[in-house]
Formats: sequence, structure tokens, C-alpha cells
Amino acid sequence: MRDLQPSDLTHLNRILRDTGAFTDEEVACAMELLDIVLDNPAQRDYLVAVTEVAGAVAGYVLYGPTPLTSGNVTLYWIAVCPRAQGQGVGRRLMEQVERYGQSQQGRLVCLETSSQGSYERTRTFYRQAGYLEESCLKDFYRPGDDRITFVKRL
Repeated sequence: MRDLQPSDLTHLNRILRDTGAFTDEEVACAMELLDIVLDNPAQRDYLVAVTEVAGAVAGYVLYGPTPLTSGNVTLYWIAVCPRAQGQGVGRRLMEQVERYGQSQQGRLVCLETSSQGSYERTRTFYRQAGYLEESCLKDFYRPGDDRITFVKRL
């Protein structure tokens, strides 16, 4: 696990696209947030952990303290190279976020995801990591695409 480096951007863009889970707009948003982290190293709103397998970038997680809350952490983005999925890479990234939360005397790690069928594997992954579905906001992203919020209490 290590900090984000400028040379990671090309690899992370490819990983986001290769997962097949994200639209072009979502990839652009994810990349914009990574640029914010690199362009403003003093900011603490967004933190990034990058992981490698056999010397190659295998995934990342972008997270941070939830503004205007006491002890909440938000997981904004997580992506793992399809070839590295099922090898514990994603779980290690989630554990990084949880360790951060605990180090900040955090109470909750929150994340949101889509209700679309293409996200079923993602939702299963969150459940297996001990996250519980806390809420569902119908038609949030677009008609028929609900926002599901998962929470893990630390």
C-alpha cells in the first residue's frame, strides 16, 4: 500500500475502464478527484492508497473524512484490476480505509453504489467485507437506478 504518484494515473484510468463497471462520465469524475489529490498535496479531503501486485498497479481506493460529521469516513472510489480481483486486493484496500477511520477515532465508514445489476458483484463484495445496507434512495442516479448506501460501524 502506498501513496498516489503521477505515474499511476494512466494505470488507474485503464483499471477503471477495464472493470467495465464505470461509465465514461464516472471514469472522468474519478480521474478528476485523483488530479485534485496530486495537484493539492496539502488538502486532506481526499486520501488515496494504491496497491501493487508483482510490481504492477493493481488497484486503488479514494476516501476521506466526511465533511460536517463527527467520526465518519466516506469511501468515494475503489477499483481493482480485473486480473487481480478475487486475490484479496480489494479487501486490503477496504481495510486501509477502516484503519484510517479507527486512527481518527471514527465511528462509521460509509459508501454508496448503484442498484443496477452490473453492480451486484460490487454489492456482494461490500457485504462480504462486513458492510450493511443502510438505505436506498429510489431513482437517485436516474429512473430505475437507486443509490444504495452501505455502512460499517467501527
